Amino acid sequence: MVFRSSFWLKFSLINLLIVALLGLLMRYKIGFEFPFFDQKHLQHSHSHFAFSGWISHTLMVLMILYLEKKIVLRHAQDDKNKKKTQNQILKKYNSILIGNLICAYAMLVSFIIQGYGLISIVFSTSSIVIAFVFAYFFFQDLKLIPKEDASKSWFKAALFFNVISSLGTFALAYMMMTKNIHQNEYLASIYYYLHFQYNGWFFFACMGLLISFLQLKASENIFYFRSFWWFFGSCIPAYFLSTLWLELPIWVYSLTVIAAIIQVATWFKFLTLILKTKKAFFENLPFFLHYILLFVGFALSVKFVLQLGSTIPALSKLAFGFRPIVIAYLHLVLLAIITLFLLFYIYANNLIHSNKPIKKGVIIFSIGVFLNEIILAFQGIASFSYTMIPWINELLLLAAIVLVIGIAITTFFSLKKVKKDTIL
Repeated sequence: MVFRSSFWLKFSLINLLIVALLGLLMRYKIGFEFPFFDQKHLQHSHSHFAFSGWISHTLMVLMILYLEKKIVLRHAQDDKNKKKTQNQILKKYNSILIGNLICAYAMLVSFIIQGYGLISIVFSTSSIVIAFVFAYFFFQDLKLIPKEDASKSWFKAALFFNVISSLGTFALAYMMMTKNIHQNEYLASIYYYLHFQYNGWFFFACMGLLISFLQLKASENIFYFRSFWWFFGSCIPAYFLSTLWLELPIWVYSLTVIAAIIQVATWFKFLTLILKTKKAFFENLPFFLHYILLFVGFALSVKFVLQLGSTIPALSKLAFGFRPIVIAYLHLVLLAIITLFLLFYIYANNLIHSNKPIKKGVIIFSIGVFLNEIILAFQGIASFSYTMIPWINELLLLAAIVLVIGIAITTFFSLKKVKKDTIL
């Protein structure tokens, strides 16, 4: 059994298109009449499906592929029991991916129909259980990979943060079911879950993939090893960056500031190092892939700087007091960093065939991401002075349309059976 990564990744693209369509529908409902769906229900469906159907599914597929390359094909290549070894390692992951997709699609529909209800809570809980199962098996299989593999620690941390992020979900589900909701606890639970998904599971898994892709080794530079521990150690206190609107004890606030400083310093040193050591590699990248990677690197740099800026009390109150700022930040991480990086990784490794229409589709999608962020940023800045920007909802709707067009083109030509072109 060879892991059919292209098969599973095509599901990823379909799911991303569905996420974009839901986002477009929500944007349309804000500016125009469309009474058939509840906006809050759409929002829950959109976010849950984006996390489980698009990002988590794609990360799991790419991490399984990493295992296949590192373990199955390398260690069982000359083994008479090669097929048996492949079946043992890969069969369980195929079952996990099927289970995760069933939960994702069930949440997609049930949240639209009932919001937080019995069916949606059952499947969201089942999705968490599947994440636990994946974490257990993957963690066990990582033991077969040599210690010197720099990606190994990043993947372990990603699994750890994915597991502990579920505490926020359980707290939210309990509050919803008991109808006992306190505003501060409710928001703290949401931000807890989001932090350890965005800055834990998503970030560390993507870093593991990046390090594997660039073939970075701790033996080349000790900082590749140290950077992991700096990010890992700062991730937990960095959660409080999302709760600065609470009255935090001074020692907690101090730890939070230190965590923000550590992450900024570590990221820029890491970025500078790989730009120097992998200069030839980046120069040889096709322009299309080079452009996407630069976009992601710039967005991630902005994200860390914004985090540090949020530790200033006056800025923190303004940021958390205006919804457009929060939405802009969340989309910066989800779209400009995680989503574009995953698309880059898929096509840079030629996991799905690459051709000119796909190139155009991803570029259009990235333009939509840029427009969405710029418009949300202007809306957020204007909200500081309670200034209304004319046609803001229409502009955001336009950005959502561009996003949908871009990923629709990408998905269509990725699914279509055509002659492979040379990598873009």
